[in-house]
Amino acid sequence: MYQLQVENMSCGHCVGAVTKAVQGVDAAAKVEIDLATRSMKIASSAPLAPLQAAIVDAGYPVTSAS
Repeated sequence: MYQLQVENMSCGHCVGAVTKAVQGVDAAAKVEIDLATRSMKIASSAPLAPLQAAIVDAGYPVTSAS
């Protein structure tokens, strides 16, 4: 399980875009997003780096990840 802080997420469209980006790397990934705190959890067997890169490429800067 990865936990990330992602900026610029503010609506349902953002949730969809970030989820689609993550699932483009790992179609089986489970994504939970809290817009109020701009945080997300990803349950995935994929390495963190490509997941994070996909989110950034979608236009959402990742400010922290663990």
